[in-house]
Amino acid sequence: MAIDFKNFLNVVPHVTAVRKPVLIRGRHGVGKSQVVYQFAGSIDRPVVERRASQMTEGDLVGLPSTDGNTTSFNPPDWFKTACDQPVVLFLDEVDRATIEVRQGIFELTDSRKLNGHHLHPDTLIFAAVNGGEHGEQYQVGEMDPAELDRWTVFDVEPTVEDWLTWANENVSSIIWDFINQNRNHLEHEGDFEPNKVYPSRRSWHRFDECISQAELNRPDVDTSVMFHLASGFIGFEGAVAFNDFLSNYEKIVTVEDILVEGKVELTKDFGINDHNSLVEKMEAEDIFSEVLPKEQIQNLANYFITLPSEVAMKFWTVLGSGLNENTIAFHQSNTEDGAVSSYLVKMMTGKSEPETEEV
Repeated sequence: MAIDFKNFLNVVPHVTAVRKPVLIRGRHGVGKSQVVYQFAGSIDRPVVERRASQMTEGDLVGLPSTDGNTTSFNPPDWFKTACDQPVVLFLDEVDRATIEVRQGIFELTDSRKLNGHHLHPDTLIFAAVNGGEHGEQYQVGEMDPAELDRWTVFDVEPTVEDWLTWANENVSSIIWDFINQNRNHLEHEGDFEPNKVYPSRRSWHRFDECISQAELNRPDVDTSVMFHLASGFIGFEGAVAFNDFLSNYEKIVTVEDILVEGKVELTKDFGINDHNSLVEKMEAEDIFSEVLPKEQIQNLANYFITLPSEVAMKFWTVLGSGLNENTIAFHQSNTEDGAVSSYLVKMMTGKSEPETEEV
């Protein structure tokens, strides 16, 4: 059964607490490496990363030295670091490594040592592979039962929300908005045609790095330049959709338009999906984590009573996940079309006002 990144980050500390090695399996470009670094950052642990696919036996066990009539192996620098201090030891592409290297990793995952050199007691072992359910699409070696038995295996299938949460602080708002409103373009599902460029979470990030460095992450760019750049990173279909999106980007309503400017009229032609995207952007920007000024609470209240009930409930849930002061102030707000509390009652009960008992 697959697990998304949010649940993975909640579960994996129980595995690392007993110092068991963790194997992450999943499709290319979904962020397996990123989630390892994210976990390491959460526990303030440096990452020592090695590509197992590029290693030989000597890269793993080190080089020999002699002392009289005996020979011993000196560990390579990365392994000595993992033995001398607590780190997250990250072995990427293990299923693309040679059989000899993978046999050496057996001892490392099973006994936490190699050639008599023991890992630091607090060093944690992670690995990432493309095998598992999607293995037939990749040129990787199968991992037999004895090899898998030495790992705690997680098949990851991150959600779009996983990426949007991460991307909120790591990609341009123009790409965040596009993916939020065109989720089918985040990554390719299904089989891959040979030599065809497809989008992935990684390729969107790489595309953003390119256009951000060139200061092209804005709607008024030369569409032909943007189309050719996008095609190289995310493929033809994604490039067409992204260019179409850019042509209408100035019409997109931002969180600031509602929260700060109070321009609720900009949403008069919105459908449910449009409202939902805007509320999700509010959630991603975490606007309710700080006490909002009275004027901004009023602007949100004016917007709230225009929402379809499905989106209004989502908005209320997002609001409730923030500071209680905002929730109280919002609940007490009044608008030209009525009180927020009355709208909530009508939305939840179907009645305009709460019933009162006769005395």
